[in-house]
Amino acid sequence: MLDQPVPDPYATWRLSLAEVDRIFASPPELDRPVAGCTRCFTEAELRVLGGEPRDVPVDVLRGFMGKVVDHWDADQYPVLWRRLIPRALRRCGPEGSDTDPSYELRNLGRYGAELIGWPVAERTAVEQAFRALLTLALTDGRSPQDIRDLLEGVAHATGGLEPWLDHIAGLSGPAADAGLVRLAVGWGTEFLWEEFDFQWWYDGDPRPVADWLLTQRPRIASFAARHPRCKNAADALIALSHLQEGDWSPWFYPYGQDSLLQPATRR
Repeated sequence: MLDQPVPDPYATWRLSLAEVDRIFASPPELDRPVAGCTRCFTEAELRVLGGEPRDVPVDVLRGFMGKVVDHWDADQYPVLWRRLIPRALRRCGPEGSDTDPSYELRNLGRYGAELIGWPVAERTAVEQAFRALLTLALTDGRSPQDIRDLLEGVAHATGGLEPWLDHIAGLSGPAADAGLVRLAVGWGTEFLWEEFDFQWWYDGDPRPVADWLLTQRPRIASFAARHPRCKNAADALIALSHLQEGDWSPWFYPYGQDSLLQPATRR
């Protein structure tokens, strides 16, 4: 059977947003005016947050997404996120700007808006948008660090890494193959230098990412065989070999004069 063409990641992203818009077309109502930190928001801004979601100014939306849960009444906080999630997701996509998804999406976690407790249809639509975001990130040439940030935010919001690593592994096509190679060399090097860590997910364990990288070796070796002049692919295989063996990093650590003289510390 012929391979099916890989869907256009941007079209998939747009379709996922359309589904989010449909599911959240009638957002939940607030039972009282928004109660929030009046040192960070004016009374007028709090009133706007409780009004029509599409009328919330970008700077107020950004402020809401960035402030942790103790700035709001705990029972109102998930409702506010459910009302604003279509616009919040767009900030994480190609049309967004200056957004660190690991910082903003963390507030959807169990100590915040508790995405995992939302109605099934809502949670499903948001998670489908997350999959589309990760697909875009892997295939549009984004850096491994940017993809790590997005993965951290999504995993923290949903309570686990494995489904999202499985999603990345399941993506096919030349752009996905090349993106996986970039991840392997970027993340693999960071693990060897003991620098792979999450920025805001303090109880998140990055070790499953290292284990997952090793499972991708056959696919990366296949890419390297097809592209023998690709240095990224060759370096990715070297990084994975050293990671699997628990060996030293084969590359000098680039930050700090003293570290240039020392190999990376064993894990």
